[in-house]
Amino acid sequence: MFSRCLLVLAARLSPRARCLRTAAAPRRCRLLMKPLVVFVLGGPGAGKGTQCARIVEKYGYTHLSAGDLLRDERKRPGSQYGELIEKYITEGAIVPVEITISLLKRAMDQTMAANVQKYKFLIDGFPRNEDNLQGWNKTMDGKADVSFVLFFDCDNEICIDRCLERGKSSGRSDDNRESLEKRLHTYLQSTKPIIDQYEKMGKVRKVDASKSVDEVFGKVVKIFDKEG
Repeated sequence: MFSRCLLVLAARLSPRARCLRTAAAPRRCRLLMKPLVVFVLGGPGAGKGTQCARIVEKYGYTHLSAGDLLRDERKRPGSQYGELIEKYITEGAIVPVEITISLLKRAMDQTMAANVQKYKFLIDGFPRNEDNLQGWNKTMDGKADVSFVLFFDCDNEICIDRCLERGKSSGRSDDNRESLEKRLHTYLQSTKPIIDQYEKMGKVRKVDASKSVDEVFGKVVKIFDKEG
């Protein structure tokens, strides 16, 4: 009777739960597992990277920055996309969706291949426009689950001031006022409507990012404690 109950319980568990409860057949588990994604959006300088680092430390997520992946790919010797990515980033424009999604998917696959329990991801700075969203839906449909959108809402001037201060030591080619104004324009024109779409679906968790780092993280903790 006890063995029968265990079999019934195991049958009711999701593929993810079954994988996490057994050390057997790790390759099969990796095939069954799907990434659980939180999109992290907000203007340049809203503090997305800083807050993501704290979320990783407290909740064990893996942080993937679309911008960082693109910048790393731009620097990678022999990259077929390097010059193209440099052009788009410097002009404050959005890199073609096929490139960004391929880099995100590769990073998630590599992470989960190394550790099957590392299936929770913060994807920072994506999707940035309707093309990004449609590309994600087309490419990742059935391959990843989006839990919610974490939206860091911040005044434009505060964002610019933060980035200019960061630019003194970051070495980033786009941390200058001209590029920042272009990026903010792109964000307001292209990314904000995506946030609004998710808002209508009830999937946006909004945080006032103009506050101090600790105050902002206090709000973030409440969201993640509630969402699980």
